[in-house]
Parts: sequence; structure tokens; C-alpha cells
Amino acid sequence: MSFEQEETGYAKTAISDLQGAWMLLRDQVVKEFGFEGSDRLLFHIDEAKSWECVRALNQMKPLILVIDNIAKQTEASDEIVELFQMFVIIMRKHWKLSGRAKLSN
Repeated sequence: MSFEQEETGYAKTAISDLQGAWMLLRDQVVKEFGFEGSDRLLFHIDEAKSWECVRALNQMKPLILVIDNIAKQTEASDEIVELFQMFVIIMRKHWKLSGRAKLSN
């Protein structure tokens, strides 16, 4: 029987970066709360930044696409869109370095 191995230093840093990016995005949505779709954005951001999704990044991919669609179809500010794009850049970098599936445009 094998035991789960602790993540490497790189994986811990990447996971921390991802959670930090989610927190920045969430904080901005809370700050601007009240625009059309803000409640839906918060719901999906909270789901995507949950420990379960961050540890199993393949579960996060569909949520990223949902959040992107909501942000584009609602009155989300340019700052929210930019923070989301920053998150996607971090995510793509992590997937590239870890050899995981890519996030499509």
C-alpha cells in the first residue's frame, strides 16, 4: 500500500499563487457587488477556489470557462476582467510547467 506524497515546493507555490489570484478576483467582485451577474460570479469563484478544485485542477477547468462566460456576458468591470485574465495566465503557466492539459482560449 502506498501513501500520498507531499507536494513539491513548486507545486505548493503554484497552488498558493492560484489561490491568491482567486482571492484578488473574489475581493474585486465583492467590492463591486450589485452588478448583473455578480452573485453568479461569486458562487462560481468560491467553488473554483475551493481546496478540492485547487488540488484537482482538472475539476477547475469547467468552472474557469463558466466564470469567463459570465464575466463576458454581464456588466463585470474591466478590472474584474483583467484580474480574471491574470488568473488564466497563472493557470496556463502552471499547466505548462506541470505537463497538465491546456486551457483553451
